[in-house]
Amino acid sequence: MNYEFNWGLVLSGEYAEWIVQGVLVTLKISAISIVFSMLLGTIIAVFRLSQIKPLEWFSIAFTEFFRNTPLLVQIFFWYFGSDAVLPKAVNQWLYQQDFEFAAGVIALTVYTSAFIAEEIRSGIFSIPKTQLESSRATGLSFIQAMRYVILPQAFRIIIPPLISQFLNLIKNSSLCMTIGVMELTYMARQIESYTFHGFEAFTVSTLIYLCISLIVSFAVTQYNKYFLRQITW
Repeated sequence: MNYEFNWGLVLSGEYAEWIVQGVLVTLKISAISIVFSMLLGTIIAVFRLSQIKPLEWFSIAFTEFFRNTPLLVQIFFWYFGSDAVLPKAVNQWLYQQDFEFAAGVIALTVYTSAFIAEEIRSGIFSIPKTQLESSRATGLSFIQAMRYVILPQAFRIIIPPLISQFLNLIKNSSLCMTIGVMELTYMARQIESYTFHGFEAFTVSTLIYLCISLIVSFAVTQYNKYFLRQITW
């Protein structure tokens, strides 16, 4: 075996800057997608529980379609097929921005929101029905009851599965390299192409993903422990 390890090549100079840039893009696309997927997932979950049949049918179709199709296919769909799906004005605005990044955010958001919607729905089902009935009896609308009574309790219950979804999204962001998003995996692949030291490049990127996942898991757990406790006060 004639392979010579050179960790300094990856951890210093221009290639280290590539790694840092990739980490920043990974964090950016992950954070934006997490926020949007939480919002969209909550809306889809509420639609699923509404008494309006078209909204319920739309929610079922949405979750079943996006949960049961590969994320990579969805990334290609939004990248190559956005012209046929999104309004012309939206496409023009996206092309003026970073289109590859935007397509990645859309794909990650839609895909993850389908899973989050089911987690939220499970959390809502764990709340006794009498709480919703009592809320309605006091004069709250269905939306108000969900917002002020049911959802705050449901979110606390589903923190562990939500952490898993967030971590999956961060790791799934690596697939966006296929459409040219210069995130961490993309940069590691570039370093391998330029230096032929793929082992070092992908080892470093793997350890960075591990650190990010552990930090996110710890942060959300602490948030649940110290802040969401106020809901019950």
